[in-house]
Amino acid sequence: MNKNYYAIIMAGGVGSRFWPVSTPEFPKQFHDMLGTGETLVQKTFTRLSQLIPKENILILTNDKYQDILKEQLPTITDEQIVLEPDMRNTAPCILYASLKIKKQNPNAVMIVAPSDHWIEDEVQFVANLQRSFDICEHDKVLMTLGILPTFPNTGYGYIEYDKLDSRQVKKVVQFREKPDYQTAKKFIQKRNFLWNSGIFIWSVQSILDAFEHFQPEMYQLFINGYEQLNTEEESIFIKENYHKAANISIDYAVMENASNVFVLPATFDWNDLGTWGSLYDKLPKDEFENAMVNGKLFVENATNNIIRTNPGKMVVVGGLDDFIVVDKDDVLLIYPKKKEQEIKQIVAKLNEEKLN
Repeated sequence: MNKNYYAIIMAGGVGSRFWPVSTPEFPKQFHDMLGTGETLVQKTFTRLSQLIPKENILILTNDKYQDILKEQLPTITDEQIVLEPDMRNTAPCILYASLKIKKQNPNAVMIVAPSDHWIEDEVQFVANLQRSFDICEHDKVLMTLGILPTFPNTGYGYIEYDKLDSRQVKKVVQFREKPDYQTAKKFIQKRNFLWNSGIFIWSVQSILDAFEHFQPEMYQLFINGYEQLNTEEESIFIKENYHKAANISIDYAVMENASNVFVLPATFDWNDLGTWGSLYDKLPKDEFENAMVNGKLFVENATNNIIRTNPGKMVVVGGLDDFIVVDKDDVLLIYPKKKEQEIKQIVAKLNEEKLN
């Protein structure tokens, strides 16, 4: 394996749309959401280690998830766990981890990947990643993997690329925010739009140069502690300074500003597993299009539902169509699938009630 290959796995999110399974104390990346025997973060680590030396994979997460992470990935060292004392979105944590990698290996090329994606064809994923690494080793570019849209999805951001670019890797024209349905339909009709996967590839020097140019204050904040990184003094510096970083995503901070951004249209199946509906799409179904995770299901006049319960539990469902049914400890969720985006707001309201 190439010792210059590195990975940053982002595993700090809360995943509130997967409530009540995903909670702030134990979020979705640490659950076996698909009933495969591996949690999402375990699957991501296994997938990336097909190309990247295991010791070169860093996992970004919040302080409070350190013990869960060590339990689920027992072979990693403490040095591979990059802890965020505060939630500041994706740009600060990527800058922090990139500086740590540069100090280890200034020739590094790396992938930044979320921990909660479902990628079925891992052979194609590795081939796409290898192609991207080959480019980033020689060219000063910021790359992302774009997903060919299969329908006008309003839950994803989009990447518009140059229609006249006949190369396999396309020059990015601009990133587009999550559209409404009519706009998403127009994007697909134009045939030069891809879903934004949130997977990025670049050399460590390319991304640090971009941060220095587009986010000079944030860059200076972290570079002030460069000597402390990868030493015993690192945690003191981070605890004292991390909260000072702007709360901004890597898209806003760098990608939407840079002119050297390219996209490789991916050749693998992909799902960001952001909602119960997206999980339903990936699960096997019975003859009535019901999907079951863990338990045993008996249905009477019930279709298009996703049901999740504790392993071995019998669930009987009748007269329901297109619903989410989740039984978890002391919570039972029964909610229409088409209104699943509301779950995040419901969780916020429930938390408010607890505080009052």
